[in-house]
Amino acid sequence: MTAYRTQPSWSALPMFFDEPHRALGKECDRVLGDDDVALHTADRVVPRLAALGLLPLLVPAKHGGGAWGHGGSAVDVRALSVAREAIAYVSPLADSIFAVQGLGSHPILLAGEGARRADVLSEVVRGARVCAFALTEPEAGSDVASMRTTARREGDSWILDGEKVFISNVGIAHHYVVFANADPEKSKKGISAFLVDAKAEGLTTEPIAMSVDHPLGRIGMKGCKVPASALIGEVGHGLRLALGTLDVFRTSVGAAAVGMARRALDETIVRTTTRTQFGKPIAEFQLTQAALADMATELDAARLLVFRAAWEKDQPDPSGEGAAAKDARRRANGTSVAMAKMYATEAAQRIIDRAVQLFGGLGVTDRCVVDRLYREIRPLRIYEGTTEIQKLIIGSALVAPSK
Repeated sequence: MTAYRTQPSWSALPMFFDEPHRALGKECDRVLGDDDVALHTADRVVPRLAALGLLPLLVPAKHGGGAWGHGGSAVDVRALSVAREAIAYVSPLADSIFAVQGLGSHPILLAGEGARRADVLSEVVRGARVCAFALTEPEAGSDVASMRTTARREGDSWILDGEKVFISNVGIAHHYVVFANADPEKSKKGISAFLVDAKAEGLTTEPIAMSVDHPLGRIGMKGCKVPASALIGEVGHGLRLALGTLDVFRTSVGAAAVGMARRALDETIVRTTTRTQFGKPIAEFQLTQAALADMATELDAARLLVFRAAWEKDQPDPSGEGAAAKDARRRANGTSVAMAKMYATEAAQRIIDRAVQLFGGLGVTDRCVVDRLYREIRPLRIYEGTTEIQKLIIGSALVAPSK
């Protein structure tokens, strides 16, 4: 861990947090460390995060977890974001696996199946089950409606056929939440969600090599047979479950970007204050100070957007609020989330790029922290809604009143 540490967001932005968030932040800082080999080893991450007490944040207290949002009935987005910032600061690999652990279990909660699948959620919290979220296809990324994976009912079973790509936790997951169209004639209204065991008949997996060491891969389904009970919720509710899950977790992507950007800034401050050129530390040169100023300012702007969106997400519905007011407030929060995800990930990319530049040749060598961060940050601008999709959400909201 770097000898210099900027303030984490829970400490730097007290206006957005309550005492449980501050206690969580302190605990994360205490237990998470670079020397924890398990956090850098894919198949050991989930059990280690469970041992550190972080996995319960993904499941509401009402369903056996430790998430306290809305009185224990929902995931607290600020807590999730505090944890992701802290985990990503230490290990982007562990952060990615942690996030997908949530994505691959939250549809169960949104479908109202917490009680029926309590055993699954219990295993998620204990780290005995690794989850995955299988939505993306070769021809269906942002355009979810063009999904080609199908599901057909045969007696007491469902038969799934299709392919999913860029699926995180392939190879270590115990189950996949697979989205498939059970009624293609209805287009996106036929999309449904299924809890598919990783060892299901007819399911195959293939790893995809990345520039960083992450468990990512393809899922093939050819006559993949699952029981009728594998259906999550109802037929045709899959898109709602997918988008609802992403809506909860998207803000925390920005928090992970903040964690990586903070780490890059901290590493850069240490490097520039100790590396000497032309007879003095390079931190004394004005161009270095200007670069550090840009990095620090973009970091603060990013986390202000992220934790504003997270704070909004955690607010209870005002009593007596009408349907129209509630809908308007949720649309406004959707815009805040899009701004946070877009700006934080793009800013983190710029911050880390400056870090590499200030490190000089060392910045592009293997085993250098900022080199790893440079490769780790890039996917965040794509997954859970690309930057371009976030811009469409923001722009559409801005012109909507004129329609």
